[in-house]
Amino acid sequence: MQFERQALFWTAIALLLAYLVQLLAPVLLPFVLGLTLAYFFNPIVDLLGRIGLPRWASALLLLATSTLLIVIALIFIVPILVQQAAGLIEAAPREIGRLRAFIEESAREHFGGRYPQAQATIRSALDAFSGAIPSLLAEVAASLWNKGFAAISFFSILLVTPFVFFYALIDWPKMVAKLDSYLPRDSADQIRELAAEIDARVSAFIRGQSAVCLILAVFYAAGLSFAGLQYGLLVGSLTGLASFIPIFGWTLGTITATVLAASQFWPDLWQIGIVIGIMLAGQALESFILTPNIIGSEIGLHPVWVIFALLSFSYLFGFLGLLVAVPVSAAIGVLVRFALRTYLQSSLYQSSESAKG
Repeated sequence: MQFERQALFWTAIALLLAYLVQLLAPVLLPFVLGLTLAYFFNPIVDLLGRIGLPRWASALLLLATSTLLIVIALIFIVPILVQQAAGLIEAAPREIGRLRAFIEESAREHFGGRYPQAQATIRSALDAFSGAIPSLLAEVAASLWNKGFAAISFFSILLVTPFVFFYALIDWPKMVAKLDSYLPRDSADQIRELAAEIDARVSAFIRGQSAVCLILAVFYAAGLSFAGLQYGLLVGSLTGLASFIPIFGWTLGTITATVLAASQFWPDLWQIGIVIGIMLAGQALESFILTPNIIGSEIGLHPVWVIFALLSFSYLFGFLGLLVAVPVSAAIGVLVRFALRTYLQSSLYQSSESAKG
């Protein structure tokens, strides 16, 4: 019955941890960001340590470098993105009106003499669509604010995250050693093997996907800007960065870019096709070149489970859950596969005679 007792114990611990995370999700975001960044940069600190640089100096160097890059982005890149975002918000009603006129004109050409009979239905659908977009954006913004930033502000993230990042980098080996000392001695080797497998999958996602996102952000922003798409720099940059959340980022970016292209370039189908082609090329670049060569082996999750994880975690934990859904699901997948292997070898699955044999 050892397996049954261990399964009950660890299930209870997992449920308690999930409840605490859900309860404290709004205030956990800067700590999760800091620890994630520390996890991301820890191999660099280890490398610098092997050439004789103390951990505190390596952590300070990385913090200073990251701060410098953020300041450069705030000075040179962010103002352009903010300007484009303000322009997009201001032009949104006009762009929606142009799209609406385009749909009505297309429907008039398609239906011909039957258009008056369908006009009321089409305009009703367009009214619903036009009203749904602002309300949907407002709901998304409110959800992110209420669930992700209710108890903290942007400035608390700005202050707490670097603090956690710096000290977590310094104390990372001590934290790992302390956790290792708490492991059940009889199962320590097995838990270490599971931890190593989880680390391989999670690090492949966090470190690899971060690099992929930066490359995609440059690709989409440059491609859409050269294609002449208004707000192309903004849409491309956000699409690339949002690709950290698989499926969600590219889908949202493609819909946005296509709608803007249709509103701006119609009836020039060639220009619209170029924009769609850039988005498809980015997806191909990610799927066939960047992901296999940078991330390497798959994280072990079926695309359907990725979608399920994104929806479930965002519902349970808000914006924080959306950020950690895939890496946490990859870790859970490792544990579930181990639990299944253990179950198939236990007396719960096998008869007592076969278990003894």
